[in-house]
Amino acid sequence: MNEQFLLQQSRRSFLGRTSLGLGAAALASLMNPRLFVRRAFADATGTTVDLPPDGPRWQSRGVVRPLHFAPKAKRVIFLYMSGGPSHLETFDYKPQLAKLDGQPMPESFTRGQPIAQLQGQTLKCLGPLVKFKKHGQSGQEISDFLPHVAGHADRIAIVRSMHTEQINHDPAHMMMNTGTAIAGRPSMGSWLTYGLGSESDDLPGFVVLTSEGGRSPQPISARQWHHGFLPGRYQGVEFRSPGDPVHYVSSPPGVTIGRQRDVVEAVNRLNGLDTSSALDDPELRTRIRQYELAFRMQTSVPELMDLSGETRQTLEMYGTEGNDGSFAANCLIARRLAERGVRFIQLYHRGWDHHGDLVSYMETCCRLTDQPAAALLADLDQRGMLDETLVIWGGEFGRTPMFQGKGRSAGRDHHIRGFSMWLAGGGVKGGITHGATDELGYNAVENPVHVNDLHATILYLLGIDHTRLTVRAQGRDFRLTDVGGRVVEEILA
Repeated sequence: MNEQFLLQQSRRSFLGRTSLGLGAAALASLMNPRLFVRRAFADATGTTVDLPPDGPRWQSRGVVRPLHFAPKAKRVIFLYMSGGPSHLETFDYKPQLAKLDGQPMPESFTRGQPIAQLQGQTLKCLGPLVKFKKHGQSGQEISDFLPHVAGHADRIAIVRSMHTEQINHDPAHMMMNTGTAIAGRPSMGSWLTYGLGSESDDLPGFVVLTSEGGRSPQPISARQWHHGFLPGRYQGVEFRSPGDPVHYVSSPPGVTIGRQRDVVEAVNRLNGLDTSSALDDPELRTRIRQYELAFRMQTSVPELMDLSGETRQTLEMYGTEGNDGSFAANCLIARRLAERGVRFIQLYHRGWDHHGDLVSYMETCCRLTDQPAAALLADLDQRGMLDETLVIWGGEFGRTPMFQGKGRSAGRDHHIRGFSMWLAGGGVKGGITHGATDELGYNAVENPVHVNDLHATILYLLGIDHTRLTVRAQGRDFRLTDVGGRVVEEILA
């Protein structure tokens, strides 16, 4: 009898059986949502340590309670350059490759290696197609394609030794986003919101924005922000522009917010009459929460996406006139999402698949993304938010030192053995370069960083041990880093 009673207990059924004491507590929590949030983490010995009153704050709605480590960041903004930007024209200058320009690629590099569209062709070296300069007190080498980000050289940590396992776009996106090329696994944004919850009551914890411009914008599948086998509420939500950012967020003609509220309350009352609602059904809870969140989003989302209140100076800094669906506008919206407590914000810019006309398309992509990315760093910093926001820039892989095409029309193929990304903000040491590729930019040879290592580091910076955030599914325990991953401590502040 006692066992059956415990099985049937849920938050809803428990609150349904209580009286005025919890009613008063609920009223107090509505007046101040942070009132009952315990802010703590587990130290190295496993002892729970309370954070000081003036320390970082978050609403611990996730499953990791207390956090495994003291968090260095509260949220993530991932600037995802979809298509694979060339590391050889951005952050990894190779003088030896310049010397070998036009000469046969040494077979010792490519023998037995996966090559996407250059298979069976004569392989010739393609030297860097842009100049590089040293920037900042740190002397970071950054290409002339990225003058604005170069101005933040002392803020960013450049990782030149990234490597991955999938050479074609879709599985490589899966690898970068979920830690594996196997479809159906939760994305990193879903894992983070599952582990930490969200600080926002009226916006999703995981938001996706897309833009395009460049060569052959590759399609992006919603699988990249899917919740996998986690509860549905951890799925990323794509905000669109122009028009309604979310389908059906606007009320139909003749339907007021008051009438919408009546419907939600009526559904809740009907749900209370159903005895099955007393059972702990996660899918039922998810559906109810999503209905309630959708109602709140009818007010919060239009206000979020309305940039008319931003100053002219801010709009000019990002390089946008308003919410026009550009990467610049999306970067500004990302800052607004961060201010409102969204945990994971991912901006896809589609257009980096530069198999031909590399210089022309690099100029296009960098013109559309360089200034906004730099503005985002500056804006977060001047608002005191950069120290608690982890910003990441990169794509699913890099590009080959060998070329396709001729002359100015030359391009580079997909490359997985070595490429570059940068990180800045929450807990990251600025002004450093970590790892290196060989003299031709082919293989990561010094301090290689796998995609799983990147994921382990992201989780660590937000207070989570990647080996302990696991979910049992399909007969075994799963985690974002699968069976690999190490924290890249060398880039931590």
